[in-house]
Amino acid sequence: MKVVFLEEVEGTASPGDVKNVANGFARNYLLPRKLAAPANDHYIAIANAKATKHAKRQDRLDDEARTHLLPKVEGASVSIEVRVGEQEKLFGSVGSRDIAEALAEVTGVPIQHQQVLLGQVIREVGAEEVKVRLTKNVIATVTVNVTAMGVEEEEATEETAAEEGADEATEGKLEDSLLADTAAASDAQDADSRRQSDEGSEGTSGPTAVGVEAVAEAVQVAEPQAVAEVAEPDEEELENTGQPG
Repeated sequence: MKVVFLEEVEGTASPGDVKNVANGFARNYLLPRKLAAPANDHYIAIANAKATKHAKRQDRLDDEARTHLLPKVEGASVSIEVRVGEQEKLFGSVGSRDIAEALAEVTGVPIQHQQVLLGQVIREVGAEEVKVRLTKNVIATVTVNVTAMGVEEEEATEETAAEEGADEATEGKLEDSLLADTAAASDAQDADSRRQSDEGSEGTSGPTAVGVEAVAEAVQVAEPQAVAEVAEPDEEELENTGQPG
């Protein structure tokens, strides 16, 4: 089907372009969304008017990009550190999102990943030139340096981890030793307390028992004597009692 484009369709056409497209693409996508219309005189006139307006707007955007954005982005260099394996093959890859984020941080220009014209993701260490589309007609070239994470940094991390492990082990040993000493001191204190308690019990039970038995014997001896004294009155008293007064 022959259509005239009324709006920009990225990668396909600009306003005012007249092209033959597949019938399904036209009926299911372009025409319902009013991105294109049948290529007759009426719609071609409308499309040309849109094309003129669109061109003026695009020229303004291009001029602004050349003035304000291109000086900041053109020739910029960014470094992206990644972990690598054998033969400097990356664990994963560096894609357009990674590059856009790095560029935005370095240049201060907000870059969307769609603007990074990266044919395929980067899977090797090295420097690579990459195109960045600032506007439709303004493109900058930047350098992306993909580097491996420093070996020294990794070794330092491993040494730090080993030292931390050694410190933790030493602290654990000191703590265990302290606990053992505390337990031994506690056991010794308990044993000493039990010994003193046993000695105290032996020292008090002997005399107390003897004293009780002595008192009991004294009572037993004293009671019969008292009874005898009461039961056997003096003969003289009896004689005196029996005489009439």
